[in-house]
Amino acid sequence: METSPANTNILIDSVIPTKIQQASRSISRTAQWRLFTLGLIISDTFAIGLGFRVAYFVRFELSLDVFKVDVDPSFAFYQRLVIALIPLWLIIFALDGLYNREKLLGGTEEYALVFNASTAGMFVVIAAGFLDPGFIFARGWLMLAWGFAFLFTSFGRFLLRRVIYSLRKRGYFLSNAIIIGANSEGLSLAEQLLRWKTSGLQILGFIDKKIAPGKLVFRDLPVLGNLDQIDELVEKYAIEELVLASSAISSRDKIMDIFQRYGTASHINVRMSSGLYEIITTGLTVKEFAYVPLVGINKVRLTGIDQFLKMLLDYTLVIPALIILFPIFLVVGLVIKLDSPGPIIFRRRVMGVNGRQFCAYKFRTMRVDGDEILATYPELKHQLAENHKIKDDPRVTRIGGFLRKSSLDELPQFINILKREMSLVGPRMIAPAEVEKYDQWDINLLTVRPGITGLWQVSGRSDVSYEERVRLDMYYIRNWSIWLDLQILLQTVPVVIRGNGAY
Repeated sequence: METSPANTNILIDSVIPTKIQQASRSISRTAQWRLFTLGLIISDTFAIGLGFRVAYFVRFELSLDVFKVDVDPSFAFYQRLVIALIPLWLIIFALDGLYNREKLLGGTEEYALVFNASTAGMFVVIAAGFLDPGFIFARGWLMLAWGFAFLFTSFGRFLLRRVIYSLRKRGYFLSNAIIIGANSEGLSLAEQLLRWKTSGLQILGFIDKKIAPGKLVFRDLPVLGNLDQIDELVEKYAIEELVLASSAISSRDKIMDIFQRYGTASHINVRMSSGLYEIITTGLTVKEFAYVPLVGINKVRLTGIDQFLKMLLDYTLVIPALIILFPIFLVVGLVIKLDSPGPIIFRRRVMGVNGRQFCAYKFRTMRVDGDEILATYPELKHQLAENHKIKDDPRVTRIGGFLRKSSLDELPQFINILKREMSLVGPRMIAPAEVEKYDQWDINLLTVRPGITGLWQVSGRSDVSYEERVRLDMYYIRNWSIWLDLQILLQTVPVVIRGNGAY
């Protein structure tokens, strides 16, 4: 029995998640974003003003010896100056795209924009002082104001972002999206976008020429129609995002047609997945040979200034930490020795950059006869093979459980960081046998040094499924920035204190 077009439409409409659409319509999407922009402006105004005020307090009211140059601390002068500078800062923020929807809620790049805009504002003030000799201000105050304004603004935006992420789970700040192509790449895109619940995309279904409309192809997502019906579908479902699985369309003309029709439209965005680039996300370079541009793969993800900044962050934190924590090393080593026979340090063979293997150091947390103990628990042996982790592991010593819970067992990896084998923040380190679990993604994994902490650590540690760990590692590699490392380090502290997911 054939299904009529009318019945097909009823079937499609019945499986599209209307609940979230209705929630987003209770306040129009335009109004939602206007409210968010207004909230950003208010937050930035308060944060910048607070930054300037705290800078004045530190520079003039604390009487610190570091500020030896005597400058008139007229509060009235600095108050008038701040009243003039706050609008200037906001204008620079706007010119830098910090109130542009396309540049918001996209990750730590937003913090980089805040840093650049704050720096630009500081240089405008310096330039004004250079051009007008009568404009005299304390340079120490300006430097402090720049730092505090950046920190407070970033923190305010961080809090607002968490509010928006929470609202997205309730159906607000979402954009209706259709994936063009229901092949393996299109289904993979749907899986990743649905897992990341704060992405802002509400996937309604697929457009595909080979599958009949109405058929569910991934969870509750149906095929809505084919490319000939794209105009009708965009209008019917108020589509704002078209996600094109590049491998699903063999004709280059079809791809160009989609971009010509919607690429410059003000009400809709066209996003094309990167195909091979989705797998090789470690950095690609384009070099011309005989005027022919050819694409090459970077052997490492971080180069130049990025590599230097990451190394600087590692050494700046690790060297002082080793000096301060040295007595703890001695105490932990002694307790391990008294608790059970065996070495203090356990050396685990793991994968490093470009596939080079090295020994990662950890305080020993297991009994030396662990293999014999595990052999008596077949179900746990299977669990270890699947997830490379065991909850309530019988091999763990008494002190070992505490060391894992508190993450003290990982302190010796600071030595690996000094040897440039690891980094403070990075993907989860894996054994050679685990590489195959990453499938095609291992080409990414082995271009970045593994980390003591990472997105997997702040997202649930061992409670996160293995597939989720892989996805988080790939996200980190693809979106690395020094700001992302700093954010992860800050998030690691409460995670370690709570001890959730540590075993």
